[in-house]
Amino acid sequence: MNDGKTVFAQLFEHIPMNDFRKAVRRYRGEYKVQKFSCLDQFLCMAFAQLTFRESLRDIETCLRTVRPKLYHMGIRGGISRTTLAKANENRDWHIYADFAQVLIRTARGLYINDPFAVELEHTVYALDSTTIDLCLSLFPWARFRKRKAAVKLHTLLDLRGNIPSFIKITDGKRHDVRILDELIPEPGSYYVMDRGYLDFTRLHAFSLRLAFFVTRAKTNLRYRRVDSKPVDKTTGVRSDQTIVLTGINTAEHYPDKLRRVRFFDVENRKKLVFLTNDFSLPPESIALLY
Repeated sequence: MNDGKTVFAQLFEHIPMNDFRKAVRRYRGEYKVQKFSCLDQFLCMAFAQLTFRESLRDIETCLRTVRPKLYHMGIRGGISRTTLAKANENRDWHIYADFAQVLIRTARGLYINDPFAVELEHTVYALDSTTIDLCLSLFPWARFRKRKAAVKLHTLLDLRGNIPSFIKITDGKRHDVRILDELIPEPGSYYVMDRGYLDFTRLHAFSLRLAFFVTRAKTNLRYRRVDSKPVDKTTGVRSDQTIVLTGINTAEHYPDKLRRVRFFDVENRKKLVFLTNDFSLPPESIALLY
């Protein structure tokens, strides 16, 4: 029989508890709380996440099966569905949002020197969203279509370690491109996005802030070629062009030059066209980033 610490307790030894307590005090998370503390709530929900629990009943049942070990896991309060539900409903979510930023900052520091597919000193982010279906009768405020409810999860992922650095939940009808207004581009960093984020006014703001982007071009893009560079077609690159936009609105929204890289993906048998404001990386590296 193992008399040592549980794996769960060993894992949470690395949690900066001082920062967690500061967040609790900042938002008065334990005002009039007697038994079930914010730490108890955090540990229960973390346990549920790590063990893939699917409901409050599932969490309660699972934790009660290991009741003798709860104290050693750091959980001091009683476990019940009602207690968990009230805590999740009434505790200020800013406590966990602030603490998440502390954990993200720590995790990013651990992966900063890890090797990456493309040799870059700066951070590479991937921006995307996913729609999460909900039951319309339970979530009437999240109406998406006539008989369907949904929310949209927007995530900015640091590709070194696959660590989310920005997460926002919006209603399901929110267009992806509007999330660009809420990002603060880091100078020198790369942002990889699909065609859903192709808005030249917003992309030009990235260039003005000295950040780079890599995205897909639409088939109806109107442009004029300024220059072409020789390419090695054995790498899959078909062309490497410098262009300016000539569309009625796009030329005004993005007055600077762009780089257009055509690439053939042999594995998926697809022709891809990339747009970027970076002119220094080899064209195959632009394709590899995407």
